[in-house]
Amino acid sequence: MTLPQFDDFDHETHMREAFELAREAAARGDEPFGSVLVRDDTVVMTDSNRVVTDADIRRHPELHLAYRACREYDADERAEIVMYTSTKPCPMCAGGMATAGFGRVVYSVGHEEIAEFTGSKPTTSSAEILDGITDIVGPVLNEDGRRIHREFDW
Repeated sequence: MTLPQFDDFDHETHMREAFELAREAAARGDEPFGSVLVRDDTVVMTDSNRVVTDADIRRHPELHLAYRACREYDADERAEIVMYTSTKPCPMCAGGMATAGFGRVVYSVGHEEIAEFTGSKPTTSSAEILDGITDIVGPVLNEDGRRIHREFDW
């Protein structure tokens, strides 16, 4: 199987869509996280954080998209998918993404940065969990992503 040329994807446009989903999450009372799945440089799924509004600690967009992708795509198809996410995934989400086996993850705000915004300690890096499974690239449009977190009432 030949993987798509992920470097040719429109990273900034896809990341901006993830940002818009993060803003929508914040506007409805959830934390500002959004993600999109892209195949052949086309968005195939989107999601945003719904932990508060769905009263479900599992409703991080990355984990929910991994779940949905596993139901709708086979392993070879998932290897052709890139997840664009407004913030580097937490360990829980990275675990789900390891099972999904996406070809790449592209993020904007790193896990160390989100720890600064939330006043918490940095978590295990998703790069450690996904090492050897999924390539992780970032930060992309970092200042734009950081702005979303600065505007949120952490």
